[in-house]
Amino acid sequence: MSAASRLILAFWLALTLAGAANFDALQPQGYVSDFANVLDPAHRQELERYCKRVEELTKAEMSLVTLPTLEGEPIEDVTNNLYRRWGVGKKGTNEGVMLLLVTNDRRMRLEVGYGLEPILPDGFAGRILRQMRPLLRERQYGPALLEAAHQIGGTVARAKNINLDVSIPSRREVQHRPEFGSWLPFLFPIGMLLLLLFLSRGSRRGRGYHDGGIFPFIIPGGWGGGGGGWGGRSSGGFGGYDSSDSFGGFGGGDSGGGGASSDW
Repeated sequence: MSAASRLILAFWLALTLAGAANFDALQPQGYVSDFANVLDPAHRQELERYCKRVEELTKAEMSLVTLPTLEGEPIEDVTNNLYRRWGVGKKGTNEGVMLLLVTNDRRMRLEVGYGLEPILPDGFAGRILRQMRPLLRERQYGPALLEAAHQIGGTVARAKNINLDVSIPSRREVQHRPEFGSWLPFLFPIGMLLLLLFLSRGSRRGRGYHDGGIFPFIIPGGWGGGGGGWGGRSSGGFGGYDSSDSFGGFGGGDSGGGGASSDW
C-alpha cells in the first residue's frame, strides 16, 4: 500500500471513529433524557412530573430516553448497557424500566428491571410498544411516551394497591398550556407600555381622567381574575418544573434483559 493510500485510509478511519456514537459517555438528564431533541418542553415537563410521582408513591423508577441513531448497534445491547450504567431502579429491589426510542432508526425497546418482571412481563412490554406505533409514525413522540408512561406507572401502582391519582392529560391540554418562559418575549414591551402610562398619569388627570388613570380601562378587574387568562388554571400544572430540583439520580438498580423490542 502506498503512502498516499495509507494516509487516505487513516483519514477515513478517523472520520468514522469521530462520527460514531459514544453511548458510554451519555449521562441521564433526568427521568427524561432527550438526546434526539424531539420533545417539546411541555411534554417533557409533564413526563418528568409523572415519573417523579410514580417514584414517590411506588418506589419504581422510569427512564425515558430518545436517541437519534444506534450507529448499527443492537438496540437490546444499547438499552441494557445504558440501564445498567445509570442504575435505573433502587439497588436491591431493581424496580425500574427504561423506554428507549431511536428516532432515525425507527426502533424502540422497553427494558424491565428484575424486580418488575412479574408485574411487567414481556407480553405486556410488547403490547405497550405496539400501541405506541400509530403516534410514533406521526412523529408524536411526546404523546406516545406519555401514554406509555401512564400505562406502565398505572400497572405498577395497581399491583401495589397504590392510587397514583394522576390522570393522563389530553394532547391539547399539554400542547397549549403555556409556561412561564413563553411569556418572557411579551413582558418587556408590556412593562414599557405600563411604565409610560404611569409616567403620563399625572398629566392625564388634568384632562378629565379619574383617579384610577387609564389602567382600569386597559385591564378591567385587574390581572389574574376570573377571565380565564393564562394564569387562570392552577390544578395539575407543570410549568416551572426543573429536573435539577427534583431528580437526584437513579438508585443503582439492575436488569437481566427482560422486556421487548420493536420498530414503527
